[in-house]
Amino acid sequence: MLGACAASSGPGGGYVAVGAAGGPESGRTPASTPTGSVSLVPLDGGSTPSGASGQSNSPARTPGSGQPGGSSGTGDPGDPEQTAPSPDTPSPSGGTGDTSGRTTPAPPASGSPAPTPSGSTPAGPAALSWGEPTTKPADQRWCQKVTVAFRNSGGTAVRSGSVTFGTHIIGLLGIDWGTVDSTAGLPVPIAPGARMNPTWTVCVDAWQVPLGMHIETRDVSVRWK
Repeated sequence: MLGACAASSGPGGGYVAVGAAGGPESGRTPASTPTGSVSLVPLDGGSTPSGASGQSNSPARTPGSGQPGGSSGTGDPGDPEQTAPSPDTPSPSGGTGDTSGRTTPAPPASGSPAPTPSGSTPAGPAALSWGEPTTKPADQRWCQKVTVAFRNSGGTAVRSGSVTFGTHIIGLLGIDWGTVDSTAGLPVPIAPGARMNPTWTVCVDAWQVPLGMHIETRDVSVRWK
């Protein structure tokens, strides 16, 4: 009877199958067929693992696979290669899982409103503008009613200011004999975006306007803050 050696790299070492191995050879007497079961004997003297006895055609175990050779089954439950999560497996928090155990937060949903900064933009400074004066005769020839249009296009009210009028003394033949300046207060406050048309009565000394002469207020300058 011949012994066929079936080598294995499993934890129990190699084993020897005792029985007929191979077919008849040329020139030799054919071996008789065994009448009992075939037993596996450890080569290194180790103990026979549970379930080692059986038929000689039992498949050998593949190293590290946990399954017999050629098997397509899964490996041991404790094998880290089998239990590692897939990189594309979603994590419970809604992010994408990775092999390091961290999760990447999911991007915000489209259409979500962007955060707006708190507080409001401060108002800009006052911006006062005015037009040319318009005049009307008063009761005396040395006085005149003067109207000026004002507009505040800024973001803050005008709190104070003054208006200076340049009044020209005109002779009988239209000759400009001189200019007299007079100052009046600006009608404040002038609110942001407000328009107003105040009127002043501008006068010079009576002796400066003899009979036959008159005055014309032509110039306006404004100081404000």
